Amino acid sequence: MTATALADRAAAVYRAHYGAEPDGVWFAPGRVNLIGEHTDYNGGFVLPFALGSGVAVAAGRLAGGALTVCSRQKGAEQVGVSLDALTPGTTTGWSAYPLGMAWALREVGQRPAGTRIAVDADLPMGAGLSSSAALECATGLALCELHDLGVPRPELAVLASLAENDFAGAPTGIMDQSAALLCEADHALLLDCRSGRTERVPLDPGAAGLALLVVDTGARHAHSDSGYGERRRSCEDAARQLGVSSLRQVTDRPDQVEVLADAGLRRRARHVVSENRRVLEAVALLRRGALAEVGPLLTQAHASLRDDFEVSWPEADVAVDAATAAGALGARMMGGGFGGSALALVPEDQRDSVEAAIADAYARRNWRQPAISAAVPSHGATRIR
Repeated sequence: MTATALADRAAAVYRAHYGAEPDGVWFAPGRVNLIGEHTDYNGGFVLPFALGSGVAVAAGRLAGGALTVCSRQKGAEQVGVSLDALTPGTTTGWSAYPLGMAWALREVGQRPAGTRIAVDADLPMGAGLSSSAALECATGLALCELHDLGVPRPELAVLASLAENDFAGAPTGIMDQSAALLCEADHALLLDCRSGRTERVPLDPGAAGLALLVVDTGARHAHSDSGYGERRRSCEDAARQLGVSSLRQVTDRPDQVEVLADAGLRRRARHVVSENRRVLEAVALLRRGALAEVGPLLTQAHASLRDDFEVSWPEADVAVDAATAAGALGARMMGGGFGGSALALVPEDQRDSVEAAIADAYARRNWRQPAISAAVPSHGATRIR
């Protein structure tokens, strides 16, 4: 579905729930992280790109000081709260993300007024494609434009991350929100999560005769109730024992992590340090136009996530093994782990055979067939109408 078609559908949801036309519709994309998992909250490097699918928010001004949200995916459910009463814990579930965005804006002195919001998405929840960040960012753009709040996009990404961490209770980093707001078509976004500095890196698989396939494994996760938080605490413990503020500081000295006495902390730190180095290697390759050579880095990243960080899951492991055996140049699990999607870099002329191999591997295990689609680097969040 195009962003325009999704926006039209969100506007129809708005009319059905509120009996009026929205003042505008905003779209924010999901994201695929080419490489760089669990590095963002460690002050490291990530390399995401925006998808063509995402979340649309139809919004309109509302007299008074209330914020009301509804979603096509939630049917008749409607959640409303006074803006003055917004505090963490006010609401849970999907509505915590748009409401949290309004709370975060108010926390820094911005004052969105009463607003009605209707949401629609063509991005599956829990698939590791960052639907929550897309919802936050589309809502943030809507609130800023409706109420003349002059918040630059990099700052809005920080506020969206604050909403997810402190309001929704999901201990993620800033990558997803930055990708949703700052990406450009045919590029990945190199984000230095310590400094906040970003650079566009060319990424055009089609021009190289390649395809990036997203394999929705069907296993679902939720950052707020998964092992994600435990992994983050392990990284903080490892950094503390190494005498640094974050594991980013040992990227150039990977041997340092071997002094950690606890084997579990040692494995966690080893993944983060090696993953930072893989991101920088991938960037150098992309700048030389050598996308095909990124493939082995993806497979190395998967092994590290599976064995050292221990966040992979059976469906992802099977998809990765089947894809690489059938001709993929590289593949890995994607996202925070414990469920979601995998990513494979595939020659375009071998795409059918790779997809068939993954489907066959799932069928042999009597698993539900995965949804497989090509990921095309696309533009970031925008106002549609």
